[in-house]
Amino acid sequence: MAQDTAFTTGAGGQSEGLRRRVPEFESNGQLKYSAQEEDNKKQSPKRSNAFIEFLDEYEFVLAPIVFTFLAFFTRMWKIGLSPIVTWDEAHFGKFGSHYLKREFYFDVHPPLGKMLVGLSGYLAGYNGSFEFKSGEAYPEDVNYQFMRIFNAAFGALCVPLAYFTSKELNLRRNTVWLVTMMVLFDNSYATISRFILLDSMLLFFTFTTVLCWAKFHSYRTDPFSPEWGLWLMLTGISIGCVSSVKWVGLFCTALVGVYTAEDLWTKFGDTKMPRVEYGAHVGFRVFGLILVPVLVYMFSFWIHFLVLSNTGPGDAQMSSLFQANLNGTEVGKNCPLEIAYGSRATLKNMGYGGGLLHSHVQTYPEGSKQQQITCYHHKDANNDWFFYTNRNEPDYDAEAPIRYVGDKHIIRLLHAQTGRNLHSHALGAPVTKNDHEVSCYGNLTVGDTKDHWQVEVVDDAVSRDYSKLRTLTTAFRLKHTDLGCYLRAGNVNLPQWGFKQIETTCVKENKPKDKYTHWNVESHVNERLPASDPRAYRSPFFKDFIHLNVAMMTSNNALVPDPDKQDDLASMPWQWPTLNVGLRMCGWDEGTVKYFLLGNPLVYWASSGSLVFLAGLALFYIIRWQRGFPVMTVTQMDHFIYAGIYPLIGWVLHYLPFVAMARVTYVHHYFPALYFAILVLGFSLDWTTSSLRKDVQWGLYSVLYVVTGGLFWWFRAITFGMEGRAEQWSHLKWLSSWRVTD
Repeated sequence: MAQDTAFTTGAGGQSEGLRRRVPEFESNGQLKYSAQEEDNKKQSPKRSNAFIEFLDEYEFVLAPIVFTFLAFFTRMWKIGLSPIVTWDEAHFGKFGSHYLKREFYFDVHPPLGKMLVGLSGYLAGYNGSFEFKSGEAYPEDVNYQFMRIFNAAFGALCVPLAYFTSKELNLRRNTVWLVTMMVLFDNSYATISRFILLDSMLLFFTFTTVLCWAKFHSYRTDPFSPEWGLWLMLTGISIGCVSSVKWVGLFCTALVGVYTAEDLWTKFGDTKMPRVEYGAHVGFRVFGLILVPVLVYMFSFWIHFLVLSNTGPGDAQMSSLFQANLNGTEVGKNCPLEIAYGSRATLKNMGYGGGLLHSHVQTYPEGSKQQQITCYHHKDANNDWFFYTNRNEPDYDAEAPIRYVGDKHIIRLLHAQTGRNLHSHALGAPVTKNDHEVSCYGNLTVGDTKDHWQVEVVDDAVSRDYSKLRTLTTAFRLKHTDLGCYLRAGNVNLPQWGFKQIETTCVKENKPKDKYTHWNVESHVNERLPASDPRAYRSPFFKDFIHLNVAMMTSNNALVPDPDKQDDLASMPWQWPTLNVGLRMCGWDEGTVKYFLLGNPLVYWASSGSLVFLAGLALFYIIRWQRGFPVMTVTQMDHFIYAGIYPLIGWVLHYLPFVAMARVTYVHHYFPALYFAILVLGFSLDWTTSSLRKDVQWGLYSVLYVVTGGLFWWFRAITFGMEGRAEQWSHLKWLSSWRVTD
């Protein structure tokens, strides 16, 4: 047996091995390789090839790990360098504070992203007491670095999502890497992800929607399988999430909608498909891509209402009944339930986003030049009105028996602060010329029948008895007895002379279902009447949900550029794809860490050029097809449409609405569209270089990798923070419109 054989130290079995390790020399003194070493040299290329094969085999694991690591580094390195409230952190940090204090607030964006900001503050141990004033230093008890890291994680995760999406679109490996690196090394993506903002979350859910859509498409040949159903549901959930962060997410919904319509239309033309199967396709898509997103969107608002149970700065945007159920509110508190003559009250417009009937001493500059009537969302004494008898009845007597106001009663409304009557006449309203102007005129004794308004009860949340108006619960209209028009406060804002408050008019058309002609009593004071409990009645969730969304839409539409003010941060949509402009995110003095929101030039310019290229290429193929020339195979056509044309459609859907809309726009509005432009660039390169030799392909792509990463590093200061004098960064000002130094 082998272990029975004995050897002397240095001899026997070990001696052969030792001899192989001793170098031998030839007669001329040159090193002589043994046969074993020659064998090792022959095997070294095989070992090298084995290593490359290992990297190749496990690229799907190693590449996303490396990219994700770099993504977290670029989004989080030196993230706490600037200790001040930067740019829109002043808004979204404050909204997060409201969640922690459970105070109801109003904003033009849906609540999901802001709830996540609030969650980051909760996890950071923040109590919600900081006001997040722009440029103010964070106190020691606010762990702003953790809150920023929480947001940055969403931005970092966009990088592996881009990797897997590119693979799912069947792009080649070198293209997948390029698309991923362009997301990774775009300075604007990295910068926007480093602060307490909504954009990183918006981008994250945009990326997840595109990935889920691509995965769902990949199972098109295996419908109704578990995987097919899973990715359909995940697409719907992702659509709901992206729409719940910002309404820009609806453009993603539109993209999936276009794809779904095209897919169902194609299946409709398949005469071999049974009707039941086609109906199942429609049903699954209605459930997964319509019902599921709507439920996710509504659920975010349900959580929003559940958490914000205390009164706060946004109460006035909601219905009176909703406000009355908030903790700490004054709405309806100790108010008598029924309205009587002599009662002092505020009247709330029940239109979506409606305000309180309001007047002030300022007069109309044209028309009657009488005292202005508006609707106003903020609470002050100019919202108070007295219910008085009309001029054909005896004057109100505080000592007489109590008389209640009810349906069909003809009343006057006296403005408590100025003593003037709510009045209308046959003059055009200041903005809506087809309506009659409403003003304040006369006083308790001076006036005429144009001060008369008839009460028309529309509904009551608690009773079918319309003989009495009730605080909070009764919806009524006010009809002008002489003109036959109805008091209305729509969504039209007065010019600056009216303090941009809501125009209030008397509309000629009788539309009983027009919510903007509906009013209710919000607060009510009358010492002769007993107080009631307003919390006995609750506003239905669905009604509050619709009300808040219309109010958000109204306020969003009002975000138009002010011609009287210069907004140095605003930009035009044409400036975004060309990288003509950046955005200063903070002050530019020497002591401030400065951040300039600007993209990677190669990423922007190359992706914008690819949009034109792909559109031209598609037109070229269409012309060839029309002329009867061979264009491409069915497989190539499928790849061209779903990996190229659909990202192009995605870019159009995310970009063109900003060109059309009148609201003020900023560079970050382009970021979702930029992702689709990058996908178009990746596809364009993948398509046009597929016939090149492998070494030429990798040579071209290697140059693009180096330039993409090199430009990110060249502009790293605008992402990680510029310290000191701005003049030292003049080498970053490639275009005169980039306000990096001046």
